Amino acid sequence: MAAELAFFDFYMHITMPRKKTSRPEQLLSHFIRTRVTQTVFNRLENIRQKSDCHSIGTVARKILSKEKITLFHKDITLNATMEELALIRKELRSIGININQITRTFNQDKVATHRAFYVLKVASLYKKVDQKVETLLTIISNLAGKWLQK
Repeated sequence: MAAELAFFDFYMHITMPRKKTSRPEQLLSHFIRTRVTQTVFNRLENIRQKSDCHSIGTVARKILSKEKITLFHKDITLNATMEELALIRKELRSIGININQITRTFNQDKVATHRAFYVLKVASLYKKVDQKVETLLTIISNLAGKWLQK
């Protein structure tokens, strides 16, 4: 049965035509081929690597049609900050999981002294959350100062 469905999907993929577009003027219907020097090729490849284009052909097409190419710039000075933010995120997530587990145990336990113990445990975890949030606010204010310079 599974083999029949796989064959059917394969067969339908081969024989089913593509849906008609509502804007036929945007179809890429004309094929253009050209040769460039190694310098031009390297320049196009450099643009491709730093942009939202997935191929050199897309870069050339956007240049020829005067479309915008979105270039991405990676600021390596923020690597340490991003690592710290990722670490804080991981720690906050694990604290949240611990709080959920303690809350579940608290709700299942009916002994008052045990429940008081769980309340104290959660309170200490919330203090850790408060410290992490303070660290986050400091990092964010530093980033805002850097990015919102006039």
